Amino acid sequence: MTTSTAPSRTGTVRVLIGDDHRIVREGLRQVLGDPANGAPEIVVAAEAVTGPEVLAQVAALGGRAGIDLVLLDIALPGRDGLDVLQALRADWPQLPVVMISTYPERQYAVRCIRLGAAGYLNKSADADEMVAAVRKAAAGGIYVTAATAEALAAAMGRGGAATEALSHREHQVFRLLTTGHSVSEIGARLGLAPNTVSTYRARVLEKTGTKNDVELALYAERLAQGGSRP
Repeated sequence: MTTSTAPSRTGTVRVLIGDDHRIVREGLRQVLGDPANGAPEIVVAAEAVTGPEVLAQVAALGGRAGIDLVLLDIALPGRDGLDVLQALRADWPQLPVVMISTYPERQYAVRCIRLGAAGYLNKSADADEMVAAVRKAAAGGIYVTAATAEALAAAMGRGGAATEALSHREHQVFRLLTTGHSVSEIGARLGLAPNTVSTYRARVLEKTGTKNDVELALYAERLAQGGSRP
């Protein structure tokens, strides 16, 4: 396992994209490889569509020996992106991971950075920002957008929203509940028994001060808009 923290000796930044949507992978490949965006030599070295596949690809490539950065979607099938992030940080600590998602920074950027991500980008980010994030993270830095910086400052200033008190697994259940998944669907996605999911759901409701899934969804919406009270 290499301990290098710089891009490959040729100056090329080798990227692995982990996202289950082909159109997203193709779009990222085009953006990162387009000289019009002022990109350095960026090469998409590998792609993966599930969480386990991301981990397998990184292992097959030898971590930082074979790639310089992972662009990782939060909502991956097979294994949640945040789980994958934690596994990568444990097994390949020198490999930068930039999280990409459609979820707003207020909800997920702080958690991702605290788990060791080198950046968090919304998938709506423009090409220049995407390239800048890859450059900075591959060089060993942390890329923080204005929205992420605001979310970090807000989290420190208010002592954290209730969701920041959730465990990692509780947060996974919270995210899936508030995006319309049923208990059985969540169980299948996370590999948990329905009764176990129901237990996590009860803890989430208690910690967020909500009484049911409707109130929880409204809470998540307010959180995305900058509030946190139920």
